[in-house]
Amino acid sequence: MSDIIFTSHATAKGGREGHVKSNDGVIDVNLVDPASKSDEKGSNPEQLFASGYAACFDGALNLIASKQKKEINSTLSADVSLLKDQEDNGFKLGVVLHIEIEGVTQEEAEDLAHQAHEFCPYSKATRGNIEVELDVKIV
Repeated sequence: MSDIIFTSHATAKGGREGHVKSNDGVIDVNLVDPASKSDEKGSNPEQLFASGYAACFDGALNLIASKQKKEINSTLSADVSLLKDQEDNGFKLGVVLHIEIEGVTQEEAEDLAHQAHEFCPYSKATRGNIEVELDVKIV
């Protein structure tokens, strides 16, 4: 393994209808399967992944922009979908990243988003494994 900067730790018990908790207690949530139509409140693995991916990508986007001396404001939303996998009759993930950027042209925004997609650790981890679509808009 490369030089470790830091390590996060979380424990899940009970799968999609269980509980997940980080070692520091900041994340401490019940998990509810949205497909179950339950009235229970809780998160799900896709929602947690969407949160992490959106935060990571927005950080990468702002770092790339700052290195190019571009002052931007950005908002990142991630839609993470659980999809039926036709190849093995199982499941897979698909992601749409909705990227709103203020302070640059549409062409510059798209260029920044593509560079961030090359740099972002989540994008690197998912590359070739799941479909990721970039929806870039200037505001």
